Amino acid sequence: MSWVFLTLAGLFEVGGIINLKLTEGFSKWKPTLFFILFLGLSFTFLSLSLREIPISIGYGVWTGIGASGSVLLGMFLFNEPKDLRKLALVGGIIISIVGLKLVS
Repeated sequence: MSWVFLTLAGLFEVGGIINLKLTEGFSKWKPTLFFILFLGLSFTFLSLSLREIPISIGYGVWTGIGASGSVLLGMFLFNEPKDLRKLALVGGIIISIVGLKLVS
Protein backbone atom coordinates (compact mmCIF):
# COMPACT_ATOMS: atom_id res chain seq x y z
CA MET A 1 0.00 0.00 0.00
CA SER A 2 2.96 2.30 0.62
CA TRP A 3 3.82 2.37 -3.08
CA VAL A 4 0.24 3.34 -3.93
CA PHE A 5 0.53 6.19 -1.42
CA LEU A 6 3.86 7.23 -2.91
CA THR A 7 2.45 7.22 -6.44
CA LEU A 8 -0.52 9.31 -5.32
CA ALA A 9 1.85 11.70 -3.55
CA GLY A 10 3.80 12.17 -6.78
CA LEU A 11 0.67 12.74 -8.84
CA PHE A 12 -0.67 15.29 -6.37
CA GLU A 13 2.75 16.97 -6.50
CA VAL A 14 2.34 17.36 -10.27
CA GLY A 15 -1.17 18.75 -9.77
CA GLY A 16 0.16 21.23 -7.23
CA ILE A 17 2.93 22.44 -9.51
CA ILE A 18 0.59 22.83 -12.48
CA ASN A 19 -1.73 24.91 -10.30
CA LEU A 20 1.23 26.93 -9.06
CA LYS A 21 1.81 27.98 -12.67
CA LEU A 22 -1.88 28.85 -13.02
CA THR A 23 -1.88 31.08 -9.92
CA GLU A 24 0.09 33.73 -11.84
CA GLY A 25 2.02 34.76 -8.74
CA PHE A 26 -0.83 33.84 -6.39
CA SER A 27 -3.04 36.49 -7.98
CA LYS A 28 -5.79 33.98 -8.91
CA TRP A 29 -7.60 32.45 -5.95
CA LYS A 30 -8.98 29.21 -7.46
CA PRO A 31 -5.62 27.83 -8.65
CA THR A 32 -4.09 29.04 -5.38
CA LEU A 33 -6.61 26.97 -3.40
CA PHE A 34 -5.98 23.94 -5.63
CA PHE A 35 -2.22 24.42 -5.21
CA ILE A 36 -2.61 24.35 -1.42
CA LEU A 37 -5.00 21.37 -1.56
CA PHE A 38 -2.83 19.29 -3.90
CA LEU A 39 0.39 20.03 -2.03
CA GLY A 40 -1.31 19.18 1.26
CA LEU A 41 -2.50 15.87 -0.18
CA SER A 42 0.92 15.24 -1.70
CA PHE A 43 2.71 15.69 1.62
CA THR A 44 0.07 13.63 3.44
CA PHE A 45 0.48 10.67 1.07
CA LEU A 46 4.26 11.07 1.08
CA SER A 47 4.21 10.92 4.86
CA LEU A 48 2.04 7.79 4.82
CA SER A 49 4.32 6.09 2.30
CA LEU A 50 7.42 6.83 4.38
CA ARG A 51 6.09 4.61 7.16
CA GLU A 52 7.42 1.62 5.20
CA ILE A 53 9.58 3.02 2.38
CA PRO A 54 13.02 4.41 3.30
CA ILE A 55 13.23 8.18 2.86
CA SER A 56 16.13 7.84 0.41
CA ILE A 57 13.89 5.85 -1.93
CA GLY A 58 10.59 7.61 -1.18
CA TYR A 59 11.86 11.13 -1.64
CA GLY A 60 13.72 10.21 -4.83
CA VAL A 61 10.65 8.60 -6.36
CA TRP A 62 8.36 11.45 -5.22
CA THR A 63 10.57 14.14 -6.73
CA GLY A 64 11.09 12.06 -9.86
CA ILE A 65 7.36 11.71 -10.46
CA GLY A 66 6.90 15.42 -9.78
CA ALA A 67 9.74 16.48 -12.07
CA SER A 68 8.92 14.21 -14.99
CA GLY A 69 5.18 14.87 -14.75
CA SER A 70 5.73 18.62 -14.61
CA VAL A 71 8.01 18.59 -17.64
CA LEU A 72 5.61 16.48 -19.70
CA LEU A 73 2.49 18.42 -18.72
CA GLY A 74 4.31 21.71 -19.26
CA MET A 75 4.99 20.65 -22.83
CA PHE A 76 1.40 19.71 -23.51
CA LEU A 77 -0.61 22.17 -21.40
CA PHE A 78 1.55 25.28 -21.66
CA ASN A 79 3.12 24.73 -25.08
CA GLU A 80 6.63 24.62 -23.65
CA PRO A 81 9.25 23.58 -26.21
CA LYS A 82 9.24 19.89 -27.00
CA ASP A 83 12.50 18.35 -28.05
CA LEU A 84 14.03 14.93 -28.12
CA ARG A 85 16.69 15.81 -25.54
CA LYS A 86 14.07 16.78 -22.95
CA LEU A 87 12.11 13.61 -23.60
CA ALA A 88 15.27 11.51 -23.32
CA LEU A 89 16.14 13.13 -20.00
CA VAL A 90 12.61 12.59 -18.67
CA GLY A 91 12.97 8.98 -19.79
CA GLY A 92 16.13 8.81 -17.68
CA ILE A 93 14.19 10.07 -14.65
CA ILE A 94 11.48 7.47 -15.23
CA ILE A 95 14.09 4.71 -15.58
CA SER A 96 15.65 5.92 -12.31
CA ILE A 97 12.27 5.80 -10.56
CA VAL A 98 11.75 2.23 -11.71
CA GLY A 99 15.31 1.38 -10.62
CA LEU A 100 14.69 2.79 -7.15
CA LYS A 101 11.53 0.70 -6.87
CA LEU A 102 13.42 -2.42 -7.92
CA VAL A 103 16.20 -1.96 -5.37
CA SER A 104 13.91 -1.20 -2.44
